[in-house]
Amino acid sequence: MKLQSEYGDVSARDIVFFVALMATAIALGGALAHAFELPNKINMPGNEYFIVQKAYRGWNQLAYVLLVELLSIILLIGLYRHEPFVRWFAILALVCLVCAQVLFWVYTYPANVATQNWTVMPENWALLRSQWEYSHLGGALFQLGAMAALIAAALGRPARPKS
Repeated sequence: MKLQSEYGDVSARDIVFFVALMATAIALGGALAHAFELPNKINMPGNEYFIVQKAYRGWNQLAYVLLVELLSIILLIGLYRHEPFVRWFAILALVCLVCAQVLFWVYTYPANVATQNWTVMPENWALLRSQWEYSHLGGALFQLGAMAALIAAALGRPARPKS
């Protein structure tokens, strides 16, 4: 599939790259929001912290973006299988995404479950808060790594001659 523009053809590979970059950028936005709020939230008293956590209701919908990110990166790896520079940076982006998800499922999600999505304050809530906040920080760093890897891959693509 190719589309015409005044700058040349737009291929399926270009479209998949665009989707991968956009999905990763959207996921990175949410991840960085968590990272940047950490210094202001980490020492809040419990009642204030639980009130602030209400702002994250509905953020589970970002899972759809993560699925698009995952699938588009996998497609990139396949589409650029014969171009090692691009392929290896796409693989690095995939590894970063998987690492971010491992942190979420091992640390963040159990804290959400233990607090019933921050509506119940168990005795160990402060430990769960640290687990939740720092796992999100780690996830943000991995999402940043995924974005950087995709940008490097995009910049390293072979130039196409103008049609």
